[in-house]
Amino acid sequence: MKEFYTPKFPHLVSPLRIGKLTLRSRMASAPMGFPDITEDGCITRDMTAFYEHRAKGGASIVTVSEGVVHWATGKSHARLINMQNPGVLASLTNTARAIRRHGAAASIELNHGGMYADMDVLEAERGGEKFKYGPSDMTLPDGTRVRKMPRELIAEVVDSFGKAAALARRAGFDMVMIHGAHGWLLGQFLSPALNRRTDKYGGSLENRARLSIEVIGAVRAAVGADFPIEFRMSGGARDAQKCGTADAVGFAKLIEGKIDLLHVSCGFGEDDFSSTHPPMFVPHGVNVHLAAAIRASVSVPVATVGALNDPAQMEDIIASGKADIVCMARALLADPELPKKVANNREDEIIRCLRCFTCHAERMLTQTRVCSLNPVIGREYEARFEVVRSGATKRVLVAGGGPGGLTAALTAARRGHAVTLCEASGALGGAITAEEGIDFKRESLEYIRTMERLLLRSGVNIRLHARVTPELVREFCPDALIVAVGAEPVIPEIPGIDGRSVIIANDMPRRRAEITGRVAVIGGGLVGCESAVYLAREGYAVTIIEAEGELARDANPRHRPMLLELLRENAKILVNTRAEEIGETVIITKTGESIPADTVIIAVGQRPRFAAAEALRNIIPETAFVGDCVAARTIREATFRGYHAALDL
Repeated sequence: MKEFYTPKFPHLVSPLRIGKLTLRSRMASAPMGFPDITEDGCITRDMTAFYEHRAKGGASIVTVSEGVVHWATGKSHARLINMQNPGVLASLTNTARAIRRHGAAASIELNHGGMYADMDVLEAERGGEKFKYGPSDMTLPDGTRVRKMPRELIAEVVDSFGKAAALARRAGFDMVMIHGAHGWLLGQFLSPALNRRTDKYGGSLENRARLSIEVIGAVRAAVGADFPIEFRMSGGARDAQKCGTADAVGFAKLIEGKIDLLHVSCGFGEDDFSSTHPPMFVPHGVNVHLAAAIRASVSVPVATVGALNDPAQMEDIIASGKADIVCMARALLADPELPKKVANNREDEIIRCLRCFTCHAERMLTQTRVCSLNPVIGREYEARFEVVRSGATKRVLVAGGGPGGLTAALTAARRGHAVTLCEASGALGGAITAEEGIDFKRESLEYIRTMERLLLRSGVNIRLHARVTPELVREFCPDALIVAVGAEPVIPEIPGIDGRSVIIANDMPRRRAEITGRVAVIGGGLVGCESAVYLAREGYAVTIIEAEGELARDANPRHRPMLLELLRENAKILVNTRAEEIGETVIITKTGESIPADTVIIAVGQRPRFAAAEALRNIIPETAFVGDCVAARTIREATFRGYHAALDL
């Protein structure tokens, strides 16, 4: 007899009433933009599919980001939704329908960038006069002039929020979110550091809150009493002068009777990116205390957000009354089905976000959205969210158990193929195994463990200590071969590198007990820098030595600034410095300087295993090469290529 279902996380999967709307669970998809938008601000079919994926994955609310209410003055980024475009209605309607047909509530974030309008648009490409509107006259660090927003424009902006909300309701959205967080226009008016007005919109908290309250009033008048309004606010920021928690609590009390849900985030502006988007170096749920402080002061339901992906932690947040809803953005990029897996007691199958910022960096670099672990992100419409089963079953041999090989094996198995994965070492994970024991990289190891569970449940035959050779391929006689044999560490030719105090970065987990005293890290790439941060936080005196003039050049532009900040705080940095010799306790550099070092970590890069890969070429016709054995790159490129190699079978 089948056992009766008992949810492991009863609070997370319980419904919640918001106004007259019943949410199916306490897990919501936070606003996260999809940059593939038409130039005039209309939603594309790919963008619609991006949000539909989260609805199909079980999120209770899917919030589309972001709708600009006043296009001429409020567009913060180059590609956003133009709520004033007469032609936007159809694409809004199709998106709302796509979300709702899976049982999720469709919401849309309404915003005005204020003094941070056009923040990612080159000045030469900006139209009109070269100034922006904010609460007060000022000049931004880049020299852009900010003009005090006149009362007539304030009234126009307030009216535009109302009209945008009415349009959203007409399009079939179930609710709207007013964006007052992260240093955009409403937050700028709330900030005592930026708002120096002497009229009714400046001075006291009540006056600084007036614009937000007028916007809420305009939205309420436009959508009616029965339509849920969510207000997104910052509960604090790195610079408390811009956004203090006491002011945030006071503001929440002012608006609680006018809204249906209060969404508490953190951070103020681009300079506070790491507060709004907590990096891997800080604990999960680092901003939950802000929501808890506000929930203790108001009667309206409160949502919390910020690096949440652990069902046990999220269950405790709801059960203990810190918040009523947990919202996720990056976590639902890595695994859009996270809420469904929680509801189905399959939490051990969740692919957890690495907080590597590939998703944010790619928007900066290419105006697209991708994920290191989820190769479907950015191509949801094309992929239809699912792996289509193959018309014929093939015997597939995968050589290598790193991210590319794991993704290829799982995808091939889900397509109905008979898959065997061989890994030459005694553990799956490839280069990721070198991150074992590094606290801020634990999601990487959890990813490997989760993938192993998924492979076994999908029927993949995993063979460890099994190197794929030409002889093995001929003996196995597969229909298809996927080669993902990875890369190996580069060992520089430095006298003394064979000494007992020298450890290759890949071997750090195995030789962790041998690390003593003062540590020198040779190599200032991503691996060397992250190793240096880890060791410094463990209490070692660390010096990082890089032959080139910059550190972490292979890190993405969102992760790199936070990594460099930690290095400057915790380690001695030597650039344009080349190690010439490693002695018992010192490294002799090109300048003749002696660097005390009881332990030396070598992290000068990875070299593709070309020879091992080439030995497997032209043995069978259907052979694909993926991951680092082609070129030492990133997890994202390995998973992406592995996924598509399996689709090509």
